[in-house]
Amino acid sequence: MELASQIGESATNGLVYVGDLAALGGRAAYYSFVAPFHGKPVRFQRAVSQAMDVGIRALPILSLITFFIGLILALQSAYELRRFGAIYYVAAAVAISMSRELGPLITAIVVIGRSGSAFAAEIATMKVTEEIDALETMAISPVNFLVTPKLLAMMVMLPCLTI
Repeated sequence: MELASQIGESATNGLVYVGDLAALGGRAAYYSFVAPFHGKPVRFQRAVSQAMDVGIRALPILSLITFFIGLILALQSAYELRRFGAIYYVAAAVAISMSRELGPLITAIVVIGRSGSAFAAEIATMKVTEEIDALETMAISPVNFLVTPKLLAMMVMLPCLTI
């Protein structure tokens, strides 16, 4: 009976966590796309600042990682294609696979790993130092002030970095 209650508690906690994430995403989407039409401004200055952090500053590391993954892909495919006498197709195969499949995946992993962890650390530090409580005390929505600019920056910069 104890095992069943532990499994049920874990499942319930997991569903609560997913529900909280969905609620946060819904509120951020509301403040991004609906609230500006109801007189609540979007903080574009903060969104541009976050876009610089997400996009421009991630470009060097993203380029380096993509280059090395493409190089490894070229070496591995050249080794295998040499057996069939199709070594001339290595460049085309690498270009197609990097642009269609691996490029967007690598971009998403690097940006989420780099920027997502920075965003989480920033918001966690603000929570510990009670800055989020201060925002609520001043009647400023923390989701509108903190999360919405980050969401807008990610939505703009991820496709740009992928291209």
